Amino acid sequence: MKLSIIFPVRNEAKGISKTMDLICSSINEINYEIIIVNDYSDDDTYDVISKKKDSYDKIKLFNNAKKGLGGAINLGIEKSVGEVVCIMMADLSDDIADLKKYYQLIQSKDVDAIFGSRFIKGSNVSDYPIKKLFLNRIFNYITKFIFLSDYNDFTNAFKIYKKDSLIKTMPLISEDFNIFLEIPLKIISRKMNYKIVPISWKNRKEGKAKFNMKELKSKYLFTLIYCFLEKILLKKK
Repeated sequence: MKLSIIFPVRNEAKGISKTMDLICSSINEINYEIIIVNDYSDDDTYDVISKKKDSYDKIKLFNNAKKGLGGAINLGIEKSVGEVVCIMMADLSDDIADLKKYYQLIQSKDVDAIFGSRFIKGSNVSDYPIKKLFLNRIFNYITKFIFLSDYNDFTNAFKIYKKDSLIKTMPLISEDFNIFLEIPLKIISRKMNYKIVPISWKNRKEGKAKFNMKELKSKYLFTLIYCFLEKILLKKK
């Protein structure tokens, strides 16, 4: 079962080479490909990756056709050829050991997706900004209540999906980080099978975070309402 790892990147020239080296040297036992989608970077990100991929035949590089994280994810899914798809961020905030755990579980379990949670027993979170953490937990608990779900980390980007199941959630309409809310809500609304597992997370050490709650709050609210209305319509069918 081939694994497609999608990395949407924007202005990650400083750390992307280290990320690629670490990923490619750590998962040799897995049949994988890496799909990097350059989302209109205005630094040397594209050039750095172009040189790096000459050393790794499993790295594929594309320029985003529609600016925005949502467009980058959609393009990455379109270009992927693996039976399972994992979305990761390029800042190494997620643990490669968890990636391996995801891959083993989704092969052995009858599930459509594995949802990692940073906020259950067994998880490990390092240096999470306090204000962001506070807003994260409030929003996730509201979402959990509205969707009557046992999951509590919807906005976490790092999850793995069977590609056939992921295709069933499309079209994905979110243009920014809210795409990471849209996908799991659509998985849940369609009554697909998923497993929740604890994961580790640490704050980025290099580069600049792209997430801005002040700018994104209206987009998250839109996605929440959109997915809730979709859930109601699906029930009526």
